[in-house]
Amino acid sequence: MRRTTQRRIGRGVLYLVFAAAVVAVVLAADWERIKANFLQPDVARAQLPEIITIAAKNTILFTVISFSGGLLLGIVLALMKLSTVTPYRWLAIAYIELFRGLPALLTIFAMAYVLPIAFQVHVPGGTIGAGLLALILVAAAYMAESIRAGIQGVPKGQTEAARSLGMSAGRTMFSVVLPQAFRIVIPPLTNEFVLLIKDTSLLFIAGSTLSNKEITTFARDGVINSNNSTPLVMAAMLYLLITIPLTRLVAVLERRLGRSR
Repeated sequence: MRRTTQRRIGRGVLYLVFAAAVVAVVLAADWERIKANFLQPDVARAQLPEIITIAAKNTILFTVISFSGGLLLGIVLALMKLSTVTPYRWLAIAYIELFRGLPALLTIFAMAYVLPIAFQVHVPGGTIGAGLLALILVAAAYMAESIRAGIQGVPKGQTEAARSLGMSAGRTMFSVVLPQAFRIVIPPLTNEFVLLIKDTSLLFIAGSTLSNKEITTFARDGVINSNNSTPLVMAAMLYLLITIPLTRLVAVLERRLGRSR
C-alpha cells in the first residue's frame, strides 16, 4: 500500500473518530436542561443592549488603556534591561520577575486595597483605576520581554551602520532599532492584547458600578438577578466575537512575517 493511501486512510479514521465523539456528546447531552439553564431567550433579551453598550464597551476601553500603558512602560523596562548601567538592569530584571511571577488577581487586589491602606496612596479613578494600574504593571512585564527579544533580533549591522553615519546611540535606538524591533514583535504583542481582553474580567475584585462593569461582572450580576446562567453564555459569545478576529490577525501577521524573513 502506498504512503499516500495510508495517510488518506489515517486521516479518514481520525475524521470518523472525531465525528463519532461529536455525535456521542450530542446524544448524551440533556438538551432540555441545557435550554432551561443556559439558553433562555427572555433572560438574554433582558441583558440587551447594556451588555453590549456598557459591558463590551468597557471591556474594550479597559483593554486599550491597559495595553497602551503597558506598552509604554514595557519599552522603558526593555531598554533598562539592555542598559549597560547595572542598577537599571537589575531594577528591570527584578520588576519583570516580580510581576510575571505574581497572579494578576493578586496584583489587582494589592493596587486596589493594599496600596491605599499601607501607603495612603489613592489611584485616580478609584478601585477601577487601581485595577487598571495593576493590569498595566503586569502587561508591561510581559511586553518588556517581547520588546527586548525584538531589539536583540535586529541585526547588529543596522546599529553599526547608523552609528557610522554619525547618529547618537539614542537616535539610533529610536529611529532605527525600535521600528524594526516592533515589526518583529507585532504577533506577540497582539497576543498580549488578546490576553488583556480576558484579564479585564479580573477587575471584579476591585468592585464596580453599573457604568464601569466589564463583560464578566455584568454577566455574573445577570446570573444573580435572573437565577439563570444564560448571561454567562452571552458573555462567552461576546468574548469570542472580540478575540477570534484578533487571533486570526495574529496568524496572518505571523505568516507575513515568516515570508518576509
